[in-house]
Amino acid sequence: MRPYVVAGNWKMNTTPGHARALAEAIGKSFPGPDTVGDGVQVVVCPPYPMLAEVLEATAGSRVGVGAQNMHTEEFGAYTGEVSAPMLNALGCTHVILGHSERRQYFAEGDELINAKAKLAFAHAITPIVCVGEMLAHRETGATEDVIEKQVRDCLEGLDALQLRGMVLAYEPVWAIGTGKTATPEQAQEVHVFIRKLVASLFDGEAADALVIQYGGSVKPDNARELFAQPDIDGGLIGGASLDADSFLAIVRAAQELATT
Repeated sequence: MRPYVVAGNWKMNTTPGHARALAEAIGKSFPGPDTVGDGVQVVVCPPYPMLAEVLEATAGSRVGVGAQNMHTEEFGAYTGEVSAPMLNALGCTHVILGHSERRQYFAEGDELINAKAKLAFAHAITPIVCVGEMLAHRETGATEDVIEKQVRDCLEGLDALQLRGMVLAYEPVWAIGTGKTATPEQAQEVHVFIRKLVASLFDGEAADALVIQYGGSVKPDNARELFAQPDIDGGLIGGASLDADSFLAIVRAAQELATT
C-alpha cells in the first residue's frame, strides 16, 4: 500500500525564528524514528538558509526535511548554487525538483530536472519531481499532452526501483497560489492518466507503487476530499504549510484516511 506523503514547501518565506518555531511545532507532533508508521510521511522544505535550523528543530522526530531545489553538478564554480552532496551532508531527506515556479521564472526544463533527479538518487535524496499544466493548456484540452511530455522526459533513464523511491507531484499551475483548486475529480483524472502512463513506460507494479501527490491550493477544508481519491497520495502544500495548525490539519486528513 502506498503511503500518503504530505510535504510543506515554504518557498521564499520564514526567518530563522519563524522557521524554528514552525519546525518545532510540526516535529513534536511526530515523535520517534523516521518510519512510515501510520501510513503518512511528513516532510518540510524550508529555504536554504533555514535548513540547518529546521533539521535541528526536527531532530528526533519522524519529519523529513527537504530542500526546494539543487544544482545538476556535485561541486564547482556555480556561485549561488547548492549541490546534492551538501544537502546529503546536512541530513536532507528530500528535494523538490521542477516546481512550476522554477520552470516559469527560471526557465528550468525537463532535461535539467531529469539530470537533477538522477543526481538526487546518487546521493540518497528522495526527489519530489513536479509536473503540471498552465491554464491555457487546460482550456485548450492540451493537459494530457503537456503532462505526458513532462513525465516522459523527467523520468527518462530512471528504472523501476528508483521509481519506488521517489515522489511525483502533479501541480496544475493555474491552481498554485491562486486560491483556485482542481476539483477532486479533475485531480484524480490526471493522477490516473499519470499512473497509466508510468505503467506503460515501466510496469504496472512500479506504477502502483509510485507516490503521486497533488499540489495546488490544498487547505484543511479540502485536503480530505482530495486525498480520498484513489490515486492521490498526499499533497505538496504551499501557503498552508506556513501555519503549523493548518499544515497539521492537512496531515491529520491523510492520517484519518490511512487508518480507515
